[in-house]
Amino acid sequence: MKLIFLGDSLTEGSYGGNYVAHIAKLRPQDTIINAGVGGDTVINLERRLDDVIDQSPDGVFIMVGGNDAISYSQPDTRPYYKQAKQIDDGFVSPATFAVVYREIIMRLQANHIHTWVGLPPIEYNPLVVATMAHLNMLAQRIAHVFNIPHLDLMSQFTPRNVPERKPLGLGIIFTIGERVQSGWSDYDTAQAQGGFTYTFDGIHLTLKSAVQFAERIHHFIGD
Repeated sequence: MKLIFLGDSLTEGSYGGNYVAHIAKLRPQDTIINAGVGGDTVINLERRLDDVIDQSPDGVFIMVGGNDAISYSQPDTRPYYKQAKQIDDGFVSPATFAVVYREIIMRLQANHIHTWVGLPPIEYNPLVVATMAHLNMLAQRIAHVFNIPHLDLMSQFTPRNVPERKPLGLGIIFTIGERVQSGWSDYDTAQAQGGFTYTFDGIHLTLKSAVQFAERIHHFIGD
């Protein structure tokens, strides 16, 4: 099978662990394509959906929402999403998220592409977590309407008690860019300093967590 993994930096895996690369090792019989792009919201996924459909995949695993949740709940990040990602007003509201998510699912189904939905986790601060949980609920409802199976990774990975942390701003965006450019990979130290559980910054996967993601998604998709 040709399988495309459509999402944001969590899927791209260039900053932290790469779960798609591990899935490729678990599924040597399949053609695995990583269509994750760092910083993408559901709107950005919809804009490049034609590129995914044009590759005639047998299946698409879609997982998105982290940037949508951050843009909506952390206002200081909005200049990045407005300028770099061309998002009007710099944020994606839950209502817009639901409309665009539904459109993506409908277009995949119209092209007879088997679809799976992943509900992503996040653990930065309580407000981001609550926003992500709301978006995941919307995605789950849409998946149910279209009889699409979903994998709730948020309930499996997000800790029950997430401590308060300062709001996210453009500083985290600049830090990510600088670290990617420099090849930084001191994930264990960052995880310990930040007190995170499965991420090293509240958003991106550690190398160990990426393997755990891959195993769960591999079994979820099946043969």
